[in-house]
Amino acid sequence: MLEICTMTRHISKLASTVRSDKTGLLAPIQPSRQLTTVVVERVRGEIASGSLEPGARLPTEQEMMSAFGVSRTVVREAVAALKAEGLVITRQGSGAFVSADAGQRPFRLDAMAVRSLPHVLDILELRRAVEVEAAGLAAARGAPAAHRRIQQALGRFVKAVARGEPAISEDFALHRAIAEATANPQFSRFLEFLGGFIIPRQTVRVGGMSAQDHAVYLARLVEEHVAICTAISERRPTDASQAMRAHLTRSSDRYRRLVSPAGKEPVQ
Repeated sequence: MLEICTMTRHISKLASTVRSDKTGLLAPIQPSRQLTTVVVERVRGEIASGSLEPGARLPTEQEMMSAFGVSRTVVREAVAALKAEGLVITRQGSGAFVSADAGQRPFRLDAMAVRSLPHVLDILELRRAVEVEAAGLAAARGAPAAHRRIQQALGRFVKAVARGEPAISEDFALHRAIAEATANPQFSRFLEFLGGFIIPRQTVRVGGMSAQDHAVYLARLVEEHVAICTAISERRPTDASQAMRAHLTRSSDRYRRLVSPAGKEPVQ
């Protein structure tokens, strides 16, 4: 803990044939975005709008390849992704069909949407509703071994920051260690589901930051994490929850300033 404190200071729908398509689904794709993602989003959108009804058959691989202008691999990856979401089922020798329960979609995050600042703020608000409680539980009932893992994760995070690295994976690992210390696996599962989306600076980039502003930002980030972990290790649930709330609230504030033209808060 002393080493960490020392470092902290130093850091200061679709019809069955192409001819019957009336939805605009089978229009060529522009190459500006990841092709599999675009195919998935287009089919998903037709299903969500009701243009593609349950039981409707998707075009053949060859039809989609020709219409979209993509490879067989892209089509197969897209169908596999839609199948994994429960939106599509496949029948050997018959093709792919819209699932009967496609309207009952699981909770998911749009990888493209969360690159925008408003969506980043939404995710931070969702995290606050979960991680504040997680920090308190980690402090109240975390096993000694779980607390040691938190401190180890904190140490790796601080060292990465001290080396001038973004420390994205280390940041995620630290929050995951706190979730694991709750002794409730659902907290960990939730963070695993969010994955890298819990670290805004992984999806949002803001340029033009001076070296000094960058250093100040990172030092503040480390201090917030140290405060959370210290309260957890000292088994102070209320303080741990408050520290986590303060950290996530400040993160929201920092990113919210970026939405306004006058915002100058440094962000990694």
